[in-house]
Amino acid sequence: MRIDPRPLPAVLPFLGELPPLLTRLYAARGVQSEAELDKSLARLIPYQQLKGIDAAVDLLVTALEQRQRILIVGDFDADGATASTVGTLGLRLLGAAHVDYLVPNRFEYGYGLTPEIVAVALQRQPQLLITVDNGISSVEGVAAAKAAGLKVLVTDHHLPGDELPAADAIVNPNQPGCEFPSKALAGVGVIFYVLMALRARLRSLGWYDSKPQPNIGELLDLVALGSVADVVPLDANNRILVHQGLERIRAGRARPGIKAILEVAKRDHARITSTDLGFIIGPRLNAAGRLDDMSLGIECLLTSDVAAAREMAAQLDGMNQDRKSIEQGMQREALAQLKDLPVESMPYGLCLFDPEWHQGVIGILASRMKERYFRPTIAFADAGDGLLKGSGRSVPGFHIRDALAVVASQHPTLIAKYGGHAMAAGLTLPEANFPLFAEAFDAEVRRQLREEDLTGRLLSDGTLAVEEFHLELARALRNAGPWGQHFPEPLFHGVFQLVEQRVVGERHLKVVLKSECGSVKLDGIAFGIDRDIWPNPTIRWVELAYKLDVNEFRGQETVQLMIAHIEPR
Repeated sequence: MRIDPRPLPAVLPFLGELPPLLTRLYAARGVQSEAELDKSLARLIPYQQLKGIDAAVDLLVTALEQRQRILIVGDFDADGATASTVGTLGLRLLGAAHVDYLVPNRFEYGYGLTPEIVAVALQRQPQLLITVDNGISSVEGVAAAKAAGLKVLVTDHHLPGDELPAADAIVNPNQPGCEFPSKALAGVGVIFYVLMALRARLRSLGWYDSKPQPNIGELLDLVALGSVADVVPLDANNRILVHQGLERIRAGRARPGIKAILEVAKRDHARITSTDLGFIIGPRLNAAGRLDDMSLGIECLLTSDVAAAREMAAQLDGMNQDRKSIEQGMQREALAQLKDLPVESMPYGLCLFDPEWHQGVIGILASRMKERYFRPTIAFADAGDGLLKGSGRSVPGFHIRDALAVVASQHPTLIAKYGGHAMAAGLTLPEANFPLFAEAFDAEVRRQLREEDLTGRLLSDGTLAVEEFHLELARALRNAGPWGQHFPEPLFHGVFQLVEQRVVGERHLKVVLKSECGSVKLDGIAFGIDRDIWPNPTIRWVELAYKLDVNEFRGQETVQLMIAHIEPR
């Protein structure tokens, strides 16, 4: 693992009366003006800049006026679950008479608005179909819905294919011709924007002349959760949405389901960070969609009944434990496939398959293997009917969805379907095509990346002086976010004396350190360490990459180093 300095602009911007360290941290993350640090809702990009927003609102106003039956078709991940919940609750808040949701079971129907899921939807007798976090590639599904006489509104954030669906309206910042400056909205962010536009239209039509205007800001805890869990880039606009959602959660105004999941995870809602959304709540919510049916997760978020929320949160927590067990077994099997492969013979693009692997967990497996081997990875599972389903994760500098497009154009019969983002993608292909696909994918990775691109690299914000290891700075860093994708939490590095070391849990290394000059003693923890190396009493000095964090134990707060990388020195 290589630790490199995070690049800084030649001239640091003026960001108000911030401490020099915070100015440097923000500048290294692309902040150019003090205005970008304003996280008030007034600073959100106006909804009017979204292509298709007026047509979408026209559909929704008609649906509300005519008391039409509205059906939301979501996705089975945390973004899809929160988007389904925001759409359902938001439309009810704004006066819709009949709103329901439907989430395809990933094992029966797969992703998106397929003709098969339209057939299921028709049993509910909807008049307006709204997709959230999907639909931009659902050409056949939208055609089936239209043929059945339904109006269709597509809200999505995924990259479109060559052909757009013939929906009555499409809202997607990534569709051709959309000038919305932020292309990073999550699916939940897109439907929230649609609700903002709808509320403004209803206000102009006089809907709230004689009654209070609904506060859709009540949904921002869900918007924050879905945005962070979907790992979308936290640009200035998304940071506002996430910050506002976190403030609601910290103030105790979150949905009962979010509170219940935090309770079962033994987390204090008043202290949570954006990292907790991604690593504590997100996985428990995702567990339902990975192992069973995301409807449980959505019901947990929808309910206003505290007791019911707690019961469903406990079920989600149990599912997450099962998911971890399945994932660990799959990791062992994947490592066994690669253990005898010399480094020089390892593909640049990894494709892994085992007929017993769980469809719902291959995305996590791909992520774990990508982190271990520092190269684009796709893990496949048996999808039945002679097909494999793959989930891929990428490394910086390699757009995995575009790479699949290149492979598909070079080998037109190889891939049945694909879609995704720069860093994550999914695909389906015939099992017989797996060897040829693995070869073609590796060739495309080799065309784009060099060997030096496949070494682990951490970007450091520098070293901290001895006097900077204090609670005030740790608290300031925690509150300076929200941190996340493309706006990473500050990471520092340095050499420390290793005073104590012990393993806690199965693979976590708890250490006591002294600063290089020996004047400050610090606690630290490294998660998921290599048990072949640690603990080792012969190692006295280590080089660390770490985050400065606050640890609370029995009401006492102390500084703790969250160790991202540790190696003997």
